[in-house]
Amino acid sequence: MNPRAREAREQGRLAENVMHFARVLRTAGLPIGPDRVIDAVRALEVTGLARRDDFYWTLASVFLDRREQFEVFDQAFHIFWKDPQLLERAMAMMLPKVYGRTPEDQSAAGNRVSEALYAGQKPNERPGAEPPEKIELDATLTFSAREVLQHADFETMTTEEIAQAKAMIARLRLPIPEVRTRRYRADDDGARVDLRASMRASLRAGSEVIPLKRRSVRYRHPPLVVLCDISGSMSRYSRMFLHFLHAITNDRDRVYTFVFGTRLTNITRCLRHRDVDAAMIEIAEIVADWSGGTRIGVCLREFNLRWSRRVLGQNAVVLLISDGLDRDVGEGLGAETERLHKSCRKLLWLNPLLRYEGFEARPAGIRAMLPHVDAFLPVHNVASLVDLARALAIPGAGERRAA
Repeated sequence: MNPRAREAREQGRLAENVMHFARVLRTAGLPIGPDRVIDAVRALEVTGLARRDDFYWTLASVFLDRREQFEVFDQAFHIFWKDPQLLERAMAMMLPKVYGRTPEDQSAAGNRVSEALYAGQKPNERPGAEPPEKIELDATLTFSAREVLQHADFETMTTEEIAQAKAMIARLRLPIPEVRTRRYRADDDGARVDLRASMRASLRAGSEVIPLKRRSVRYRHPPLVVLCDISGSMSRYSRMFLHFLHAITNDRDRVYTFVFGTRLTNITRCLRHRDVDAAMIEIAEIVADWSGGTRIGVCLREFNLRWSRRVLGQNAVVLLISDGLDRDVGEGLGAETERLHKSCRKLLWLNPLLRYEGFEARPAGIRAMLPHVDAFLPVHNVASLVDLARALAIPGAGERRAA
């Protein structure tokens, strides 16, 4: 075959394979569109195919935006392009390690890559897979699939597990206890006599006997204000929590939701859509700093100046969802958190980093915020959201039953 014809044929297959590789990465969760596929093919025409390392880093420079995406790309590349040392790498991954978060991150990336490579195929239909053995187990001491899913970390879930978790989250509610207001309502068994209502009743009856009308204190659910971090380190958790907030917003009134990264955005109206998909699409259109950096102090200052008087009245409860990793190294964060705490009835900080047993408040941002919160709770799976609902359901001083 003519060398030029052979080279043209190989390039044609290369473009097709790059397209399929990009499709695998997109299924695994990486934001890759057709424009990047075209850029990757053009870049490979410049760098050539003489060296495997050049081929690897050319695709990585075109397809990757953040450091968190590297594990997914690395595993998908060596599986898709047939790495000769794949077996050794797989065996090395199986060896026990005692440091860092690498095993958990690789497991999460491996789940998504495997699911993307064999999308639409059942496990026994994958190439080289043997039919599974039928094993009967005594279920007395085993966990159900629902219970396992409740305790699975959002970061390690596959696409199918995320869909199941979203369905479970859509049925959750936050039973915030009702608080006592300064208003009264008509109540025949009330402890206070309503003189005005009693005089009106006597005038209508036209008799000498005055029927006493009574009233009791009125209780009402306080407003719920949510400040959710959508930076790169919080991306997976914030997306799942937004589905939870959508269910709460459509279940009760006076729920206000704000998201922040490098700027503050009010998404309350978006979450009032009955369709959760339509709500998420509208949020994606108005939020410009998704998966970027984090300026917690600046965003809290903007909230305190522009929104606190509008939404924090009537004993509001505030949920602050963030890992506390601030790009400004906690500058002004302590003062703004203190002001926010003094403006609301209760301030709860939900941090996914609390899922680690050895968590320590070392970053400056976390140390600045901790003294000004009423509760410091984890939020990394469905079970943590259930625990949050239970914690809010416990009435405190001046609060009545949770509903």
